[in-house]
Amino acid sequence: MLLQSLREQVLEANLELVRRGLVLYTFGNASGVDRAQGLVVIKPSGVDYDKLRPEHMVVTDLHGKIVEGTLRPSSDLDTHTLLYREFPSIGGVVHTHSEYATGFAQAGLPIPALGTTHADYFYGPVPVSAPLSDEAIQGEYVHETGLAIVARFRAERDLDPLAVPACLVAGHAPFTWGKDVHDAAHNAVVLEAVARMAHHTLTLRASAEEVSQALLDRHYFRKHGSKATYGQNEPV
Repeated sequence: MLLQSLREQVLEANLELVRRGLVLYTFGNASGVDRAQGLVVIKPSGVDYDKLRPEHMVVTDLHGKIVEGTLRPSSDLDTHTLLYREFPSIGGVVHTHSEYATGFAQAGLPIPALGTTHADYFYGPVPVSAPLSDEAIQGEYVHETGLAIVARFRAERDLDPLAVPACLVAGHAPFTWGKDVHDAAHNAVVLEAVARMAHHTLTLRASAEEVSQALLDRHYFRKHGSKATYGQNEPV
């Protein structure tokens, strides 16, 4: 069986989404990529999470061609593979319909960086894509979803997909990613938390302003980059 370890990691990431309350029934999916082999491991479509096993994961190439597996891959496969092709620094992708992040996506609104919790993980607002055209929806919809995410990041030259590891798809729901599939799932959990906080903040005060650049820099760079100070140098 190909990529046993990555299959286990992808399964665990999918189960983490369930444990954290980010998915209902068979909603959502997680995938990981082996860059050396150019292969993707992704959850199968519509299989109950309680029944999922490593051998159920589907292996495809970076263009979605099935290499190993007897089940149909996630219906969002084309979005995942496009993100891997366009964002070569990422190693895992997650898609959920988590409640608060999806609320912002349905409203067509970015999630503003209103506090330090947000700044610890996302270096600025979490962007929202442009709405898909009728032609895109009626055509290669899943592929077009990926194109909309990439276009949103390309629109701002300094928007690094690892510095802002998430995008809200307008009218749809969030996608997150990370250096590996565990990191992508972690970011999905944090995204939902900061979306909930932002919703509460804007409910209390609609005119609430984003944190200053100084505070954003202070909190983001204490956890990220060559001068990060958060955590331990060695595992404990």
